[in-house]
Amino acid sequence: MSRTTPPRPLDVASLFPELAPLARTAVRLHPRPSTPTVKDSSIGGPLLWPADEPWPTCPDHDAPAHLGVVPGDVRRQRCILAEAWTRPRAEGADLLTPEEREIVDRADDERRIPQDGPVPLIPVVQLYAADVPELPRPAGTDLLQVLWCPFDHDEDHLPAVELYWRSSADVTDPLPSAPEPSVIGNDDYLPEPCLLHPETVTEYPAPHELPEELADRIHAWEDEQDLDDEDEDEENAVGYQYDLSVAPGCKLGGHAPWSFSDPFPMSCSACGSDVRPLLTIDGSEWDGGSGSWRPLEDADYDGLHFLGPACATKLTIGRGYNLQIYVCVASYDHPHIQNMQ
Repeated sequence: MSRTTPPRPLDVASLFPELAPLARTAVRLHPRPSTPTVKDSSIGGPLLWPADEPWPTCPDHDAPAHLGVVPGDVRRQRCILAEAWTRPRAEGADLLTPEEREIVDRADDERRIPQDGPVPLIPVVQLYAADVPELPRPAGTDLLQVLWCPFDHDEDHLPAVELYWRSSADVTDPLPSAPEPSVIGNDDYLPEPCLLHPETVTEYPAPHELPEELADRIHAWEDEQDLDDEDEDEENAVGYQYDLSVAPGCKLGGHAPWSFSDPFPMSCSACGSDVRPLLTIDGSEWDGGSGSWRPLEDADYDGLHFLGPACATKLTIGRGYNLQIYVCVASYDHPHIQNMQ
């Protein structure tokens, strides 16, 4: 099923014409639980990987000194907790049965065990240009694959990401199944299999990136709205940053979702050229309230937010932030840049 973002509450470019030339196209990916195949664009699904190409491992985690939890235990824990949260129980009763508690506790940090051998990277995203025509890519390729190490890396406390560009037609003998790590360092980095439902939307820069004079006028306009709406439901208030600028959730392209830090210069480490946003990986597609970015097709869901379609991937970056991947504008062969916001 396709996903449809509701129209923005108002046309902000008509109020502030200076925003019009700053508009960018983004593709919201709308991951939803499913059973993707290697032929599908997905998050957490299998990759179309050549059988004769070695599966990448993390060079920084190749010794048993590293501790983690078993991926299978994490998946079982998620299933048990999801079922437990939806069933009725008496007041004061334990959420889990003793048998369920034993399984769930195996995936807790207190029971971490040493890894066994090198850590294979985990498939995170697969994007076919046939599904997402806006996918920027090197000439002769039509497939982007994103993998990462399921352990935090000291330099930025993020999973180390690797990008692979392919021509899908060249993969005539695909790998039947990918190797899985014996343990993972962070269960928030293990995505649940989801099919994607790409949708093109228009974005404007986060307020952090606007000229100061324009940002001040938008802020003053927001203050005027707050005064006008002080007797109305707070959920109906419209804000530039959260309703009119950058779309939340997993997406391709668009503007950077700056949040807890101001924008800072980024350039390619290989050639010094500019970089542009390629992919944003976010654990939630809209917030736990009404969420103006909530797709129309999901409007009827009224269950727990963390169990619903907004959190289908079960990924968490930092304390509910997102991971942005930037690529060099001069060459796809140059190293990408990661940032958390």
